[in-house]
Amino acid sequence: METTIMALTIDPRVDHAPQVQTVLTKHGCIIKTRLGLHETSEDHCENRGLILLQINGKKGEIETLERELEDVEGVNVKYMTL
Repeated sequence: METTIMALTIDPRVDHAPQVQTVLTKHGCIIKTRLGLHETSEDHCENRGLILLQINGKKGEIETLERELEDVEGVNVKYMTL
């Protein structure tokens, strides 16, 4: 079984995160693991977000997810299959 890791950046995160969440929820059945990261401190919260996904899906499903995420303004997607 192959493992697919997808990374997406969202910039600005606060503006586009709700649309990204909608797409991820729609494709939730193929997302095995999700990790969201952004820099934060007491006086700063980075507006660029990074989400890492472990995908368990067929090539067509993964490509559809990629296209739908890239349709959201401010989102960049890359993935690799191991």
